Amino acid sequence: MHRFCLLILGLLLIAAPVLLRHDLQTTTIGAQRAQTLLYRLQGQEVIVARASQRLDDTRARLAETQSNRTNLTSDIKQDEDFVSHSENPPAERKQIEDWLPRLKAKLASLENEEQQRQIRETEAEDQLRAERVKLSELQDHLDRLEKILESSSQQSDTNPR
Repeated sequence: MHRFCLLILGLLLIAAPVLLRHDLQTTTIGAQRAQTLLYRLQGQEVIVARASQRLDDTRARLAETQSNRTNLTSDIKQDEDFVSHSENPPAERKQIEDWLPRLKAKLASLENEEQQRQIRETEAEDQLRAERVKLSELQDHLDRLEKILESSSQQSDTNPR
């Protein structure tokens, strides 16, 4: 009987460190995964911030182009009105008539530029949306990992060895 008690005691002394080591390994792996995920999350937040800034810059340039186009359209209209009134001095009307084709060419260029900036704005919006989805997925993954670790911790607390 004495040998049996020593055998059980020996098994307990050997099993306890093995179980403790297993718990430590599990906890360490979970912590490493969480840390890796946090680094990825931080990196993705930087990417989202850059994409957001790129979209803001694109929108600002588009607004500037639209404002320039609106102003130039107004200038062209005023110049055409000036030319159409015969009471204005002929020399000035001639000068403006000669200048109008250049203004209209500039307007066409601004309209083309505006279209290109609208395309870039749409692309920047799409890129930002995609990066936000990736960020959300990483946050969800981190939340799941946190719940797993919390659950594992609670099980360890309720089942002492």
